[in-house]
Amino acid sequence: MSVWTRHQIFEKNSIILLIGILLVVAIGGLVEITPLFYLKSTIEKVDGIRPYTPLELAGRNIYVREGCYLCHSQMIRPLRDEVERYGHYSLAAESMYDHPFQWGSKRTGPDLARVGAKYSDEWHVTHLRNPRSIVPQSVMPGYPFLASNEVDASQIGDHLRTQQIIGVPYTDDQVQNAAADLKAQVDPDSPGADAFLKRYPKAVARNFDGKPGNPTEMDALIAYLQMLGTLVDFTLYNEKANLR
Repeated sequence: MSVWTRHQIFEKNSIILLIGILLVVAIGGLVEITPLFYLKSTIEKVDGIRPYTPLELAGRNIYVREGCYLCHSQMIRPLRDEVERYGHYSLAAESMYDHPFQWGSKRTGPDLARVGAKYSDEWHVTHLRNPRSIVPQSVMPGYPFLASNEVDASQIGDHLRTQQIIGVPYTDDQVQNAAADLKAQVDPDSPGADAFLKRYPKAVARNFDGKPGNPTEMDALIAYLQMLGTLVDFTLYNEKANLR
């Protein structure tokens, strides 16, 4: 009996064909779903990933408040044109502490997943004040008011505590010192800067907006943008790929 003859039972009997389809889908579903019940997390651990500093978290809140995610995505797909333009494709671990994630669904502006350290702080200050001074054809609105609005440090501890409750691994020490750490990050010469860097070893402490005084919303937003995509050493991934 040929293969075609054996297959006729499915082609001539719709009930048997339907049962066969359901059987194959059920087996495939079990293979895909059953392992998930035994996995503690589906996100692969990646070296370098850490929770946001208080200042970065405040900047992320401003990013969400101003609707930046409506025009900028933060997810690079594993397609050649995207990787060549924006850098290494996004890893799930990079969004593991985002509540909610900022993947986005529209790119009126470029993807920002790898924008960290790509431009200077001065570039960001100028761009946020008046985007057309950098990109004449930009349709992005300006945010000059960020430079004059101080970050409300009194509430940042509550923000970290909320993140802690939903699983972000902030320590009690980090929560208790959130307000002090927020201010210390923009003043690396302050007495609290060393303690801040001990709590957040890979964080960058500097004056982001170039102005003295308390942290502004401009400081916070630039601090957030400058860390995006900088936590993972992607040269290790590229070396592994070349070895294959």
